[in-house]
Amino acid sequence: MKADYHVHTSFSYDSDSAPEKMIEGAIQKGIETICITDHHDLEYIEPGWEVDFSQYFETLQRLQDKYRGQIQVLIGIEFGMQPHLNEEYEKLARRYPFEFVIGSVHLFDGFDPYYPGYFEGRTDEDGYRRAFEITLENVKKMKEYDTLGHLDYIVRYGKHKDKTYSYKENADYIDEVLKHLIQNGKGLEMNTGGWNFGFDFAHPHQDILKRYRELGGEIITIGSDAHKPEDVAYGFERVKAYLEACGFEYYTEFRQRKPYFCAI
Repeated sequence: MKADYHVHTSFSYDSDSAPEKMIEGAIQKGIETICITDHHDLEYIEPGWEVDFSQYFETLQRLQDKYRGQIQVLIGIEFGMQPHLNEEYEKLARRYPFEFVIGSVHLFDGFDPYYPGYFEGRTDEDGYRRAFEITLENVKKMKEYDTLGHLDYIVRYGKHKDKTYSYKENADYIDEVLKHLIQNGKGLEMNTGGWNFGFDFAHPHQDILKRYRELGGEIITIGSDAHKPEDVAYGFERVKAYLEACGFEYYTEFRQRKPYFCAI
């Protein structure tokens, strides 16, 4: 696997790593394509989660030239999905030449589960089901994204993590999410950050990837969700076998927001 399509830099509030360092980390690992996808979360619960796009494109376009011949640097973005923000994201996507757009749900009932609060007064099971319900609401309302990012990452923050989680218990909501993605030409991300968090599955769980394929899903993108250079392409040596076990023969890269299928 030679392309990482989910990488953060210091343009994201939650990363201190300069874009150069992330690119050089990718080069050291033999990656041929890196897509920078920094966070742009409109109306987030705290300030600082919006990208200065003039500086973003100026910096990354300069780095495209600097590293030309060593690695392909693509400019993407990760939009923080909320149902009422689609129009604002559409304006941004028309204005800027993103190669790739991830749509990710980071807020659930006004809480980011990274912080204490979301699971207060909730069991893990209830918290997970509510997260999948909200994700379904988002994919039905939002249009301006190419792939759905880190489905089921909510499990990272439950009190008992994956011990209280299964695809079967949430299949009603998850299947509707997957069907909507397929029917609307949207992709599903395989986010290897799950392994980095100590799980034996990437996001989403292997059972969900199998179900996506059974339903006819074909657009599967691969990203590490790295926020520091050493995590670029995390676990990529495991991706081929993982996807093959789920029934995939291809993964997907994007150029100018169009999918291209690559043999595993």
